Amino acid sequence: MTAHDGNGRTETDDRSIAELTRQLSEQTKTLVRQEVELAKAELGEKGKRVGLGAGMFGGAGLFGFFAFAALTACLILGLAEGMAGWLAALVVTAVYGAIAGVLALTGKKKVQEAAPAMPEQTVETVKEDVAVTKQRVQAGRS
Repeated sequence: MTAHDGNGRTETDDRSIAELTRQLSEQTKTLVRQEVELAKAELGEKGKRVGLGAGMFGGAGLFGFFAFAALTACLILGLAEGMAGWLAALVVTAVYGAIAGVLALTGKKKVQEAAPAMPEQTVETVKEDVAVTKQRVQAGRS
């Protein structure tokens, strides 16, 4: 037999509420831990993309330097020996310049893919979790 507390509740109801509160607490802790792990993984991936993009910018700078050095050699050889020497140096300059351009554009794309440095998937799942929790609380009140 169950005892009434004067408010229409029974001891069984109180134990159920206590158990539900304990379960909510455990589930909230688990959910927060999982969201933190997801955020760490997502930020780590974005960090790798930024690093790769920065490395490509560095490569673009190096090949840009080579292009400038080859252009300098082109000018020197063009003035010193005539057409054949500077034409060869100009071809090298064009190749280095093309490589620098490709690396710069690819690096820019990689950096843009990683921005903003916010765990977007984690933010979305947290929003969904909050919405579900609100719905369950509202359903429990009615």
